[in-house]
Amino acid sequence: MAITEQIHRLVSSAIAAGYPGQADPQAFQINQTKPEFEGDYTIVLFGLIKSLKASPEALGKTLGDHLVANSNGFVTRYNIIKGFLNLVIADQFWTGFLEKSYSDKNFGKSPRNGKKVMVEYSSPNTNKPLHLGHLRNNFLGRSTAEILQANGFEVIKSCIVNDRGIHICKSMIAWQRYANGATPQSTGKKGDHFVGDYYVQFNDALKAEIESLVTGGMSKEQAEKEAPIMKAAQQMLVDWEAGKPEIIDLWKKMNSWVYAGFTETYNRIGSDFDITYYESNTYLLGKKTVQAGLEKGVFYKKEDGSVWIDLTADGLDEKLVQRKDGTSVYMTQDIGLAQQKYEEYKIDQSIYVVGDEQNYHFKVLKLIAEKLGLPKADGIFHLSYGMVELPTGKMKSREGTVVDADDLVDEMVKIAEHHTQELGKVKDFSPAELKELYDIIGLGALKFYLLRVDPKKKMIFNPEESIDIHGYTGPFIQYTHARIKSILRKEQPGNGIDFFADSLLPLEKALLVTLEQYTEIIGQSAAEHNPSALANYIYNLAKTFNSFYTEHSVSKAETPGKKELRLRIAVMTANVIESGMNLLGIKVPEKM
Repeated sequence: MAITEQIHRLVSSAIAAGYPGQADPQAFQINQTKPEFEGDYTIVLFGLIKSLKASPEALGKTLGDHLVANSNGFVTRYNIIKGFLNLVIADQFWTGFLEKSYSDKNFGKSPRNGKKVMVEYSSPNTNKPLHLGHLRNNFLGRSTAEILQANGFEVIKSCIVNDRGIHICKSMIAWQRYANGATPQSTGKKGDHFVGDYYVQFNDALKAEIESLVTGGMSKEQAEKEAPIMKAAQQMLVDWEAGKPEIIDLWKKMNSWVYAGFTETYNRIGSDFDITYYESNTYLLGKKTVQAGLEKGVFYKKEDGSVWIDLTADGLDEKLVQRKDGTSVYMTQDIGLAQQKYEEYKIDQSIYVVGDEQNYHFKVLKLIAEKLGLPKADGIFHLSYGMVELPTGKMKSREGTVVDADDLVDEMVKIAEHHTQELGKVKDFSPAELKELYDIIGLGALKFYLLRVDPKKKMIFNPEESIDIHGYTGPFIQYTHARIKSILRKEQPGNGIDFFADSLLPLEKALLVTLEQYTEIIGQSAAEHNPSALANYIYNLAKTFNSFYTEHSVSKAETPGKKELRLRIAVMTANVIESGMNLLGIKVPEKM
């Protein structure tokens, strides 16, 4: 049990015993004590003072005395500063925690809790390769899945591939017109990049046709509708939906090129899925649900035959769920797929990792699911994230100005190589070891930089800044791990020397306090669906270790007991860094 949970129980029992029925025994907060005050943890009393009509001093004394008397010695003393009760935790608690946990590779992780969660992420389109925005999506999705699993959930990782629609037909039309039979194999180009080039080519051709029609006297709005290449794409979509064999064959062939490219990228960046859904299979889902919703009175039909739901009473608006021609819209498909996911896996929660431009869509999806009484509708959660921009501004895929995921990974690996060579500490590495190291550092820098920011916030990605070994970066943490491993290659703990006798120095204690919080941080990151909380924690742990190591020698410690203590702290810090970084999908090298 984490120390904060132990303190919470003690304070709750003290309130219940000292002030029966007079206050909510949960109406307080526990924070780390600020550095300028004596103490390790602080009870914030303001939520209790008003209801109890007690002075901060009297309330603090009652609670403080109870904790000292009933904590089995781990709360040694306390002090009261206005509405804050600062607790001093015994050194023996921290050293006992270290003795019990320092070599536990599973420290921080929880046993299975019996609940199932599906995390859907990536959601690529088969008309273009993955780009920088997809990287944030993939890293958020996979790390969220790993964190939830570490917190006791059974997790199913899923992906929905957008493999149908007008945008797919645009690439197909452009290939028919301009490729002259070229393939990824004949050009030596990766399949997703190959197809993406034709999507850009379509839009270039469309733009030229619109300009030509406007020059001929047509309005721009009319020209956009009448452009021959756009009409051809629209007809191709009609032919696809009708199952025209030659169109289906071309669609399957071009999609296979893209899937091969996606697989290569996913393998490189460490994304994987337990189940992949395809929009071409799911776009007809939900029609039965619409009929059921009409019968229940959840939906209503307009005179033209279209089906709607009125959400104005919920502060939203009216939402179309089926067109007048009987075809489904994205909302209908998502409702149908949500039902299918539950039927297949009996999930308690369904997490959708999708950009914040879809906030309204997922609010409506959850609301409709709840009104229809779908199983576990309250478990629908939109993990919304902000756009990633470059220092040069926004990206536009149709204009070919996006940063391809593959190109960015290659650039990060090159930057990692350059920085590593500058440091000059890898002369004993073999070529194969160097290649692996550059990949670990480059991808680690990219992942950490994209995950360290709260998902809800927009962000600017700066490749050079992300790889600074002295900054708030993945390589800084990786270097700290390698540094600790270097210490431990020379000497290991476990020689039976007593390390309980000496008082803890401030930085020794700071490390132990931080290490003890790991379980709580995993729980927080899982509850908030926020990997940045874990990323920030690991960075602070690495920073604290570096401060400690600058001040205190391990190999030349003042006493044998201190040496044993510090070796164990080093082992546990390395274990927690490796564990936490792995949950973020980041590898840590043994040396660098």
